[in-house]
Amino acid sequence: MNDRVSYTLDNGVADVRLNRPDKMNALDGAMFSGLVSVGEELKNNPEVRAVVLSGEGRAFCAGLDFGSFQAMAGGDGARVLPEGTDPDDPSRLPGRITHHGQQAAWIWQEIPVPVIAAVHGVALGGGCQIALGADIRYITPDAQMSILEIRWGLIPDMTGTQTLIRLVGLDVAKELTFSGRMVRGGEAAAIGLATRVCENPLADALALAHDIAGKSPQAVRGAKALLNAAGQDSIAEGFKRERQVIRGLIGSPNQVEAVNAFFEKRPAIYSNPS
Repeated sequence: MNDRVSYTLDNGVADVRLNRPDKMNALDGAMFSGLVSVGEELKNNPEVRAVVLSGEGRAFCAGLDFGSFQAMAGGDGARVLPEGTDPDDPSRLPGRITHHGQQAAWIWQEIPVPVIAAVHGVALGGGCQIALGADIRYITPDAQMSILEIRWGLIPDMTGTQTLIRLVGLDVAKELTFSGRMVRGGEAAAIGLATRVCENPLADALALAHDIAGKSPQAVRGAKALLNAAGQDSIAEGFKRERQVIRGLIGSPNQVEAVNAFFEKRPAIYSNPS
């Protein structure tokens, strides 16, 4: 953890905060590193059952730090690109399909439990792509999201070209990417960019996360893995994955506990994955 990104863990719910409020949580090298390192820590912690991702201050994330754009305008764009060590793709991280900026957004898909983004203020450019990396997005009515890179003569390069299509469809993804227009909360939910409009998305996201944390963690993790793979595997492979996951769940201690707790009219007590 660094000073750009912090989190607390409460009863299985990780409350992750982008913590650069004076800059509307704009992305710089330290923010990228903080997002990746916190994500990796949560990914490997079996006590984590749900994650809420939000921004401190007036915004979720205003996108790339203006200093990076100034460097580009001065002809020094090369130093803005995330560093990597793959000789065939210098920006790609070793052993990964991502570079550092992509990983800051993609890590939330790699985390095996649900990740809920609570969006307020703005989620622009890279900030929008980080929100798209979550499984669920709650947004205020007046919040604004934008695939803003076209303003700077760029493309969305933090996994947005892949995640956006799955949420809004190809034609809408193209319209948003080509125009860079601002989308407010209500429209964001209507087109699939956000999941739900909330007056207080952080409170609602935390409430949902705690509800999820009270469910069987193996079932929740299995469901996320299956749903993420849908559309990428063949139908036959998807059915096979379903059969494999359900065989591992039926009769397992947590599945038995779910049934017993229901019939005994008491809260279930689940063990964390080993």
